[in-house]
Amino acid sequence: MQQYTVLTYHQIAMAPSPPAKFRSLYVAPASFARQMRWLKGLGYRGVSMRDLMPYLRGEKTGKVVGLTFDDGYCNNLEHALPVLEACGFTATCYVMSQLLGKTNVWDIENGVVQADLMTAAQIRQWAQAGMEIGAHTQTHCKLPDLSDADAMQQIQACKAELGAIVGQPVAHFCYPYGLYEARHAAMAQAAGYQTATTTRRGKVQVGEDLFQLRRIPVVRSTYLPQFLLKLLTGYENKKQA
Repeated sequence: MQQYTVLTYHQIAMAPSPPAKFRSLYVAPASFARQMRWLKGLGYRGVSMRDLMPYLRGEKTGKVVGLTFDDGYCNNLEHALPVLEACGFTATCYVMSQLLGKTNVWDIENGVVQADLMTAAQIRQWAQAGMEIGAHTQTHCKLPDLSDADAMQQIQACKAELGAIVGQPVAHFCYPYGLYEARHAAMAQAAGYQTATTTRRGKVQVGEDLFQLRRIPVVRSTYLPQFLLKLLTGYENKKQA
């Protein structure tokens, strides 16, 4: 069965100094650039979820890797976009429609360093460069903690609000924190999304549930040999939750 890799990134920036929390979610710009160059050098094409769809449906085959960024940090635009453009890649950035131009406020209670999120103008810039904007709810909420009505509001309204901003359909969704239940997958499908991605680790098999897609995390400690292991082998499939 054909399998594809969908990589997950968060911040493309130098990590803050210890004892800052969640330092693992930073990938240094030089490391990201090196990873993308290796992808290209190995004959892979990095693609957005939009461009990955024909492969996930089994309509095409080829050496493609899904590229996703969670939360919509400004440093994605500053450091990742030029590299993606230079490589001829596309990528999906999942953003929260009600937090544009703000910071990662959902992390404040955990003492995490605050970082700027893209503004409405900046997500348009990302989209106009050929990249894709995906939805990550309105406020980076924990969906299982919400009523069905509130969860559907977060899932559906985010799609409409972001679509109005970027002027193109928002077709792909990502569960904040990776927290979801079967009812939320059904909501994402009912809202008109084509896929929903999770934090469950492993490669995606053609024909599997498009609303519970696995991804493979790339973090600060993912050095090049491990990056290649994640990409070229079944290493991450052994970590499936």
